[in-house]
Amino acid sequence: MANSSSLKQIVTAAHWGPMVVETDGETVFSSTGALETRHPNSLQTAVPDQVHSKTRVRYPMARKGFLASPDKPQGVRGQDEFVRISWDEALALIHQQHQRIRTSYGPSAIFAGSYGWRSNGVLHKAATLLQRYMSLAGGYTGHLGDYSTGAAQVIMPYVVGGNEVYQQQTSWPLVLEHSEVVVLWSANPLNTLKIAWNASDEQGIGYFEQLKKSGKRIFCIDPMRSETVKFLGDSVTWIAPHMGTDVALMLGIAHTLVENGWQDRAFLERCTHGYEIFADYLTGKSDGTAKTAEWAAEICGVEAAAIRELAQLFHENRTMLMAGWGMQRQQYGEQKHWMLVTLAAMLGQIGLPGGGFGLSYHFANGGNPTRRAAVLASMQGSLAGGVDAVDKIPVARIVEALENPGGAYHHNGEQRTFPDIRFIWWAGGSNFTHHQDTNRLINAWQKPELVVISECFWTGAAKHADIVLPITTSFERNDMTMTGDYSNQHLVPMKQVVPPQYEARNDFDVFAALSERWEEGGHARFTEGKTELEWLETFYNIASERGAQQQVTLPPFNDFWQANNIIEMPENPQNAEFIRFAAFRDDPAANPLKTPSGKIEIYSERIARYGYADCPPHPTWLAPDEWQGNAREGQLQLLSAHPAHRLHSQLNYAKLRDRYAVAGREPLTLHPQDANARGIEDGDLVRVWNERGQVLAGAVVTDGIKPGVICLHQGAWPDLDKTADGICKNGAVNVLTLDIPSSRLANGCAGNTTLVWMEKYRGPALSVTAFDPPTSA
Repeated sequence: MANSSSLKQIVTAAHWGPMVVETDGETVFSSTGALETRHPNSLQTAVPDQVHSKTRVRYPMARKGFLASPDKPQGVRGQDEFVRISWDEALALIHQQHQRIRTSYGPSAIFAGSYGWRSNGVLHKAATLLQRYMSLAGGYTGHLGDYSTGAAQVIMPYVVGGNEVYQQQTSWPLVLEHSEVVVLWSANPLNTLKIAWNASDEQGIGYFEQLKKSGKRIFCIDPMRSETVKFLGDSVTWIAPHMGTDVALMLGIAHTLVENGWQDRAFLERCTHGYEIFADYLTGKSDGTAKTAEWAAEICGVEAAAIRELAQLFHENRTMLMAGWGMQRQQYGEQKHWMLVTLAAMLGQIGLPGGGFGLSYHFANGGNPTRRAAVLASMQGSLAGGVDAVDKIPVARIVEALENPGGAYHHNGEQRTFPDIRFIWWAGGSNFTHHQDTNRLINAWQKPELVVISECFWTGAAKHADIVLPITTSFERNDMTMTGDYSNQHLVPMKQVVPPQYEARNDFDVFAALSERWEEGGHARFTEGKTELEWLETFYNIASERGAQQQVTLPPFNDFWQANNIIEMPENPQNAEFIRFAAFRDDPAANPLKTPSGKIEIYSERIARYGYADCPPHPTWLAPDEWQGNAREGQLQLLSAHPAHRLHSQLNYAKLRDRYAVAGREPLTLHPQDANARGIEDGDLVRVWNERGQVLAGAVVTDGIKPGVICLHQGAWPDLDKTADGICKNGAVNVLTLDIPSSRLANGCAGNTTLVWMEKYRGPALSVTAFDPPTSA
């Protein structure tokens, strides 16, 4: 280690919050959280691994079969060897093929949607910079929606006039003061609050700790006894329904309300639209089946008495329904949150302090009151005279688009046509971990004529590219960020910690250079004549102007940059009293929602007109294609949950892996009943498979999961062994998951709709190679 006198402590940030990084200017020695907290975040210790991992992409690389014939590539992506090339060769190849494909097929043939959790910061935003370059070049195909909330963000505007999943929640102070019952439905905030789209403000877990100590009734509805259930301890009641049956459970609660005359008729009349049509379905008048607690119990596996008890508790107490997003990442996922809002409307507490529903308490510390803030501006994907996306596809339908170019499909009430994609550039994301049915993806990935991946690490996507460009981590460049997607609590400098490693370059510089190749003066047009620090000063000065409007004064940029300190924004007492939908509740006519009726739409005429069989016009129980109710002998439901010690696939290679890996693989949680039936013991290596693929994982046997359900956390890097029938040695869950749309309304992903078989693995020893770079790299 370097002499202590030569070490510096530099403030920076990531999705998992502000950090202090210790370095001598060449090597990163440690990283820790920069904010005071009672709840340390393991992800904040990983910077040394991020910068110095053997998994780094060191040099520009090209696939051998592509180099042999760039116009008509040979070989198979994912199996071919890579060859080291120079930056000049890499940029020349990309430029030439980009020109050829754009001229031959037009801008829609170029997919630059490039979805993913790119590195944090307001300048070095990988996908935004890619789209800025493609805008300069004449347009591209982009994406609609995301994998996190694909179904909910489309259905909620029909129901309440906004997406709800990325909006501020009723403030935590009001929840702690007024809520008497709090329900965490398909939410595990102890894991998911470790991160935010900006940097985390790290306040959410502290609020859940206060909730734990408050004496309120707390329920966690989840097939698995999550980290949150363990954290809440004796304060929480854990209810474990069968996977995919949340709508049936909610319908059983709703029917019990009606049975007892507990629904708030006045609220339903004044603030909702279409309730009577839904009520006919609920009571069985329209289809002959009353959705009683007993009916629901048969489907969801929760006893009818417990369902009735929940209905009574919700009716008699101020109740906040805090919903997560995992349950809408399923077939018919649109129905889950629509039904949750309907249940909250029947309780009549929407718009009251501590009552109603919230869809983001588990993400980015929703409910932490918004500060009076000087909010940073950020780099935009558009530029003067450019052409933005000429087409967009639902992000989770990328494989369908590749398989069916020119094919018709329905999306959100429109009939659309898939573009003929010939060139894919992915920057700041890893679709080979976040997309379902990996083997189907690999096959579809052979169709384009060019695949470019900009990456820091040899991910599955990088290993399936034609050209791989080595990109800096956020610790090798300068940037800034806000903390708290909703609170804007801090402004954080992200100062460069060490020089770029090996031949890594910033995305900003890569696309500026390609812009110059595209047209004379393109560099100046792309950068607007500004350097990295000049852009940061521009964004900071805009923040200063915004702050002045709220009586917040920032120091001059140079002083801020030299100080190496975090700026905390002042509290806003008025925002601590924020109640979602309060104005609407007070006067629906004067403060209508952005729905056709201006009210909460329990029945939607617009959706009815679409005629989608997989998305009826009111909340409805629809049995999924793969679930407990139609499982074949020996099949189990597969839960794909968020991991505790990484962000999706980020950091899978890091030393944090030692905290959770079992038998050297991704851990698989299963119930003793399912383990005993298969001769599996804790710590065993197991094989999990279905028609789509097979994986190896390490068994964690516990009663903290519902019998018939197993859990593989999402984000493990795929590691398919071609010599062993393509088995994934690292336990990547999406090798097994079903790649179908939630419905043709939203076309969201449905990864939590999957059945599998499982057995103790008795095959040959197979070492994990997911984190090994290609031999030539």
